[in-house]
Order: sequence, then structure tokens, then C-alpha cells
Amino acid sequence: MTEFENIVIGKSTIPSLIITVILMIAIPVIFFIYWRKKQKQQTKIGYLIAGAVGFIVSARVLELGVHLICIVADNPVSRFINGNTVAFVLYGIIMAGVFEECGRYIVLKYIMKKNRTPENAVMYGIGHGGIEILAVILPTMITYLAVAVMFSSGNVENALSTLNITEQTADAALPSVQAAATFDYAMMAMNVMERLFAMLLHIGLTVIVYYGVCNAKKACLPAAILLHMLMDTFPALYQRSVVPLWAVEIWVALWAAVIVFIAVKLYRKMKV
Repeated sequence: MTEFENIVIGKSTIPSLIITVILMIAIPVIFFIYWRKKQKQQTKIGYLIAGAVGFIVSARVLELGVHLICIVADNPVSRFINGNTVAFVLYGIIMAGVFEECGRYIVLKYIMKKNRTPENAVMYGIGHGGIEILAVILPTMITYLAVAVMFSSGNVENALSTLNITEQTADAALPSVQAAATFDYAMMAMNVMERLFAMLLHIGLTVIVYYGVCNAKKACLPAAILLHMLMDTFPALYQRSVVPLWAVEIWVALWAAVIVFIAVKLYRKMKV
């Protein structure tokens, strides 16, 4: 497997990955500690847990289940979606928006009926965004770090054996190994910034959905779905190599600002 023999681990790769792993753990912890300390009397840990469970069920169980049928499995639907960029992007943003926002709505309206405060809406958002980091992003960064450490030793055969990469799985594994090898401080900064924006987005969208639940505003749920879809548009386009990563970061930052602006207005309205 010549491609793996040519992989070189950069000098900044392992240090930047170590820092990234630490920061990925720190981000949700800091958000939680800050908000809990500031709003201890108005917040309940149950909302943090509800946010985490809501994300896992809606995004990692139900949505992922649909992806297995419509994206992963080999059938006419998956071939059409994977073979058409427009279909792929529309499918991706619709699924993310509908599953995650409807998940928030169902939990906040039908399950978390007690202790309904704007502060707890923020706590729910921290749980939702935090578990996404810890359950989805962090394992990827840890895997990259493990790959970088193994390949940095110079013993490619041992690294491939340890990672269980064979001739049959080489093509699928190569992109991940290359991504780990080229990771640097710039990638670290972009990943950390993206997660900070994502945390603000999840908190903001939760406040919007929560406002609709508590004030019987039916428009809030579709508004949250639409905002989520718009925010995910560039990340989906990036997956198809249509736009560069820097454009994704600018796009996400823009929608983070818009969503937070709306959420702050609704939050203050609920506090009056």
C-alpha cells in the first residue's frame, strides 16, 4: 500500500491534535459551568441531560437510521442522492433541520413540562451542542491523534496492522489517515471556532423553539428548521467539494450571529 508509505506526519500535527482534544472537552464544560454558576437558581441539570438525550435520539438514532437507507445502502434512492449534488445538499439540510428541531420541540413540549424557564432553554441547548462535541467530534479528533502517533513512528506496517487497515479497507481508510497527517494549528483553530459557533447555534435554536412552545407560536418551529437548514447549506456543499472550508466558516459565523440575535431578543422578551 504505497499511498500509506508516502504519508508524512507534520511537526505541528500531534501537538495541534492534543490541544484540539483538550479544547473539545473544555468547550461544553466551560459553557455549562458558566451558565450554571450564573443562573443556578433558575436552571436544572435535567434540561442539560434532556438536551443531550434529545440530540442522540433525534440525530444519532432516528436521522442516522434514515441515512443508512437513503445514503449508505445501495438502492435507487441512495444512488440518486449520492449522484446528484443538489439532491445531496437538499436531503442533508432537510434531514438535519427536521430531525434536530422537531426533536427539540417534542422534548420541550411533551417531556420537559416542569421548570420551564428561559434559563433552562439555554441549558438544554448546552446539552444538545455539548453532547454533539463529545459524542461525534471528539472521537474523530482522538482517532486522528492515534493515527498521527502511530504513523509518526515510521513503522507503516505496524501502524496499518494496529489500525486494522487491509488491502480491502485501504481505499476507505486513506482519506482519514491523510486528514490526520495534514492536521495543523490552522485546522485546530477552524475546528475550535466551528464548534464554538455550533454551540451558539444550538443554544439559539433551542431558545427559538422554546419560545414557540411556551407562547403557542406555531411559526417558531418551522423558522428554526429553516434557519438550521440555511446554516447547514455550506457545510453540505463542502462535503461535495463545491465550496472551500474558509467559506464554510464565514457562512456558519454569519448564521450564528443571525440566530443568536433572534434568540437574545426572544430571551429578553420572555424575561420581561
